[in-house]
Amino acid sequence: MKVLGINCVYNYGSTGRLVKSLHEGLLENDHESIVLYGRNPKSNDEGVYKTSSEFGAKIHSAFARLLGDEFAHSFFATKKAIKIIEREKPDVVHLHCLNGNFINVYSLIKYLKKNGIKTVLTLHADIMHTAGCEHAVDCEKWKTECHNCPKIRGKVSRLWRDDARRCYRKMKASIEGFSDLTVVGVSKWLTDRAAQSPIFEGCRFATVHNGVDTSVFRPTKSNKRAELGIGEDEKVVLHVTPDFRHDSIKGSRYVSALIKEMPEYKFIIVGKGTDGVSFPENVITVPHTSNTRELAEIYSLSNVTLLTSIRETYSMVCAESLCCGTPVAGFFAGGPESICLPEWSLFCPQGDMDALKANVKALASKEKTDFLSAAEREYSSASMYKNYMELYQSDETKG
Repeated sequence: MKVLGINCVYNYGSTGRLVKSLHEGLLENDHESIVLYGRNPKSNDEGVYKTSSEFGAKIHSAFARLLGDEFAHSFFATKKAIKIIEREKPDVVHLHCLNGNFINVYSLIKYLKKNGIKTVLTLHADIMHTAGCEHAVDCEKWKTECHNCPKIRGKVSRLWRDDARRCYRKMKASIEGFSDLTVVGVSKWLTDRAAQSPIFEGCRFATVHNGVDTSVFRPTKSNKRAELGIGEDEKVVLHVTPDFRHDSIKGSRYVSALIKEMPEYKFIIVGKGTDGVSFPENVITVPHTSNTRELAEIYSLSNVTLLTSIRETYSMVCAESLCCGTPVAGFFAGGPESICLPEWSLFCPQGDMDALKANVKALASKEKTDFLSAAEREYSSASMYKNYMELYQSDETKG
């Protein structure tokens, strides 16, 4: 079998690492695999092609800002991608994150539909079934038709048209009648959500959890507590974030509030955006790290991982934490409560600080046990690969 994957990035960020994992899994199992991506430096990996220049992506971005349509443009990069598809003749095309100013999504999907190419589309956010909005949160316009959206509008085109409505209709038209398309949510919550959008009317649906490298993310013994100056008997609450300043989605204000209310606990914050923030003495900050083994050590030494996001469609933080044997406490955010192991996670309504505090204390006092085998069944890269292979090889609908 030959599978051709398309993603914004390769071996960078969560989706880039997932695509690399699938690519390597296919090659190791004697299948053929091709990957097309658009952003970041050129990769020398076998069968991996960068289809967009960084200059071309900047031009795409400028047009998107001016004309309010992120999924159009990139004429030459799209032509290059389609030429590779025509040359390689894959059995399956697997689409991942198509935002990022590197390809004309409408043209790509129309090409795949017209040529009857079996396609799998993995959703990592709301962006495809809203045609531009990554996290619709409480807005439900997308269930009928997006319109008058402050997030989707161009600097120039806003003067004479509704860009959100236009993008929504263009996305719907490109997907409509695509009989060989299977839409995959990374959580059942996201799958159920996508199934409510008219954009995906008539599509097949499936749910496949993102894969975690459980050879790295597993209960790990280290001297990290001593390195960070944490006593053996001290309870540790961990918060991992891409950027602590992104309060609107990641809810860092709730972390700050909890730190003040629980001075007897040590808090570790891993991520960007902590420079210049005045934290109490019970806080240890660790800069954003791409060292996964170090991150596994920090997960493993912690008693609870804290998730305060307003919205998450999956949460690799939750999956990685559970693989390391550390339970999760947080707010209901969509995906996390639908993917977490129920006996090792507690969620409460958004903003309920009393309940969040109680849940953190309850989990922190719980004796940690090795539940790696249960976590591996749910989150391992091997499990993800197996589930995608079943989709590649079958036309059956899954939920």
